[in-house]
Amino acid sequence: MTYLPKPRFRHPDLPTNALGFTRRDYEGAVSTLCAGCGHDSISAAIIQACFELDLPPHRIAKLSGIGCSSKTPTYFLGASHGFNSVHGRMPSVLTGANLANKDLIYLGVSGDGDSASIGLGQFAHSIRRGVNMLYIVENNGVYGLTKGQFSATSDRGSKSKKGVVNTDEPIDMVSMALQLGATFVGRSFSGDKTQLVPLIKAGLLHKGAAFIDCISPCVAFNNHEGSTRSFDYVRAHNEAVNRLDVILPRAEITTDYEPGETVDVKQHDGKIIRLRKVAKDYDASDRIGAMTHLQQKQAAGEIVTGLLYLDEEPVDLHEALKTVDRPLNMLEDDDLCPGAAEIAKINDSLR
Repeated sequence: MTYLPKPRFRHPDLPTNALGFTRRDYEGAVSTLCAGCGHDSISAAIIQACFELDLPPHRIAKLSGIGCSSKTPTYFLGASHGFNSVHGRMPSVLTGANLANKDLIYLGVSGDGDSASIGLGQFAHSIRRGVNMLYIVENNGVYGLTKGQFSATSDRGSKSKKGVVNTDEPIDMVSMALQLGATFVGRSFSGDKTQLVPLIKAGLLHKGAAFIDCISPCVAFNNHEGSTRSFDYVRAHNEAVNRLDVILPRAEITTDYEPGETVDVKQHDGKIIRLRKVAKDYDASDRIGAMTHLQQKQAAGEIVTGLLYLDEEPVDLHEALKTVDRPLNMLEDDDLCPGAAEIAKINDSLR
């Protein structure tokens, strides 16, 4: 697959940040995702957040796995470090990179298939270890690259395009992140830029495991009766697998609403997603309260968005392991091999 770079020319009067960079300096290649895909809206929010935070692109490391969501790092932060890992293994690669060089800002981008299925264990351990990162799941409830199977986050009772009902209970990534000890937990909607950009900015600045679950409509596989998010039933035979679909361009879905309010967002297929933004008096420091609030609103058929939990005194993996101040990849041989006398002291302390 060929990724086309964006044109180099730009308007001479584009706004710049404190580093002298324009928003264009935080962009990547031209997106090859479907027109109107919510994932592109998330990419735009990441670009805007990094531009507004005045982050040097070379200090950011973006990592991903496999899936539509994991393609998106190609479309933002083209001047940053990047690594596209195998399916579900992004958290391990990010953890290793973070241990080697803690001076970088780590951004993990994954999907509900990549993180809630094959990568569920990887996701769990990176969160519980407190890796200093922002972990974004672009959640559309569907395997888009393989033609629309239910993902592990698809709601029970939702119907496929052919009328098949999903009988499995969904995995709620936000509830899992709370239970596993994430010190920053949020949920947003890809079309709500007013909410999403500040959440991403806060997550990037947070020291510890920051997690954002972002509902991101799939324009290719949610245009049917009965779907509660964005998916299509897997084509089970060769004729279906080789069938070609024409995906027409769609307009980006956006919304803007006040804290404490509920809004119904109409999808491309006419389906409605109901979102509730947490109220201004919501206590984001209460982990148990956040979990209870999520369960109550989920039972009422509402998706809660906003900053759901924040630990103001987080401990990251390096602090827990008591690593040295200098990044491990900068240590010299003398630092790593202090000699027999020092090794003897360490061994004696462990007896």
